[in-house]
Amino acid sequence: MKRLALAAAVLALFAQSAAAADATPFQVRLRAVHLDPADKSDPVGGTGKADRISVSSKTIPDIDFSYYFTPNIAAELVLTVPQKHDVALDGGKIGSFKHLPPTLTLQYHFAPNTGFDPYVGAGLNYTLIHGVDLLGGKGGLEHNSVGLALQAGADFNIDSKWSINVDIKKIQIRSDVFLSGAKISNVKVDPLLVGVGVGYRF
Repeated sequence: MKRLALAAAVLALFAQSAAAADATPFQVRLRAVHLDPADKSDPVGGTGKADRISVSSKTIPDIDFSYYFTPNIAAELVLTVPQKHDVALDGGKIGSFKHLPPTLTLQYHFAPNTGFDPYVGAGLNYTLIHGVDLLGGKGGLEHNSVGLALQAGADFNIDSKWSINVDIKKIQIRSDVFLSGAKISNVKVDPLLVGVGVGYRF
C-alpha cells in the first residue's frame, strides 16, 4: 500500500507538472533595451589610417515571444520596430540608416517554476538594413546581415503568470561600407543589448 501510495503521488506530481507546462507553453515579454554598438571598423579605404566609423547608441522597445518545449528549454523570438541610427566618421556625422533586427534564440532555464529562474541562450540574428543615407547619397551599406546571438538573463517570477525580466544579449551585426559603388570599409556594429521588462505567461 505504501508503495502504491508513493507511486500514485509521484504520478500525480508528474501529471500536474506536465499539465501546467502544456497549459502555459507561451510567454510574451515587453522590455526597454539599451543598444550599445561595439563601433569597430576597418580603416577607411584600406589606407591604414585610424579613421573609425561609429554608430549611435540608443534605448529601444522590444517584444519577445517564447515557446517552452519543456520546463527547461524554450525558443525566443525577439522583435522590435525599425530603428534609425546616426553614422559618424571620426566623430563627424556622415548620415544615417534604419534597421530591423529580429533574433531567434534557444534557451536553457536552470530553475523553471521557481521564484528566480536564470537562463542562457544562443541563436541567430537577421538584420534588415534599409533607408541608408550616407555622404549625401554617395555612400551605401549591405542590405542585410546574418550573425550569431548570445544571451543571458533571469526571470523573477511574481506568480505563475507574471514575471520581471532582466536580459543581456550580444549580437553580431556587420556590413560592408561602399562609396560610389566601391567598398571602402567594413563596420562591426556588434551591439550589446541590456534590457529590463515584464513578462506574462499564458
